[in-house]
Parts: sequence; structure tokens; C-alpha cells
Amino acid sequence: MMLENLGDTALAGQVCGLVALVICVVAFASKSDDRLLMLLISANVAFVLQFVFFESWTAAVLTLLVIVRIVLARRYMGSKTVMVGVLLASGVAATFTWQSWVDFLPIAAMVLGTFGMFLLRGISMRVFLGLAATLWMLNNLLIGSIGGTLAEGLIVVTNIITIIRLARAKRKYPDVFEDPEVLEVITHNNRSS
Repeated sequence: MMLENLGDTALAGQVCGLVALVICVVAFASKSDDRLLMLLISANVAFVLQFVFFESWTAAVLTLLVIVRIVLARRYMGSKTVMVGVLLASGVAATFTWQSWVDFLPIAAMVLGTFGMFLLRGISMRVFLGLAATLWMLNNLLIGSIGGTLAEGLIVVTNIITIIRLARAKRKYPDVFEDPEVLEVITHNNRSS
């Protein structure tokens, strides 16, 4: 019944949100930072389309910048200069697309995610990305995106579960925890047994 009342544009936005949901759950369940970041690029393409269909322009343009941020954060990990550049670009983009107070949510999410991706790794990065996801969830709720709201809500839950898994692995294997490839082998072997 509810889908019958949606126009084509709104329905397309809902579908894009659901596609992003599937990709994000897989991404945040990953213990590998590299795999997480690569899957997030794909999910964010779906989110950009969702925001365009919902005419949420600040969220759309900031999500495009999220994709750029992911690529830059992988290449320039720890670079405060590049991080500040991404934040400045985000501020300029938000200035030109601002529509209402709701746009504050994607801006705050962008700041948290940018800080987390450039300066943090492992559990700390996922905490910041989880906080950013909470803000994106509120944004999606306020613009009426069912798929986006569910996607971000499940990202938050999946992220919490992954943080718990990483913390357990860190306690169990403190000497090898800093080497993510060793961690991936250890956790994979534990799931197989």
C-alpha cells in the first residue's frame, strides 16, 4: 500500500537506499580496514543517487566528497593537510547547497568521518564512523528515506558488533593485533573452527 503512494523518484530513492544497505552491512562486518573502505565507496555511490532522488542536495554533494575522502584517506593516511583540504571542500559545498537545519546532520557526519578516516584506524576509526552513521541515519529519517534509515541503523549495529569482535581479538592476540593481515588470518581461522 505504502509503495503505491510513492512517485517514481521517491521509489528510486528508496531502492538506492536498500542497495546501499546491503553493501554497508558487508563493509562494516569486515575486520579488514582496506576492504571496509573499498566497499564504502560502492555504498556511497548508491547513497549519492538516493539523495539526488530525494533532492537532498547537501547530503548528495557531501556523499560525493565522502567517496573522494575515502580514496584520499587510503593514500594520505595521517595527513592533516589533506584532511583539512577535504573539510574545507565540504564546507564550501555545504555553503552552496544548504537548504535547512537538517543539512547540519550530513555536515557533522562528514567532519566525524573525515577525522576518523584520516587520523584513526581499527576500533577508533569504527567508533567515529559509527557516530557519523548515526547522524546520517537521522538525516535519512528526516528526509523520508526508509532504505537509507535502515541502512544507517544497521550500519551502526553492525559496526558495534565488529568493534566488539575487534576488541576480543585484541585481548586474545595483543602482540599481533597491530598487523591487520595477521589479525584477518587469526579471526578467519577462529570462524572456521
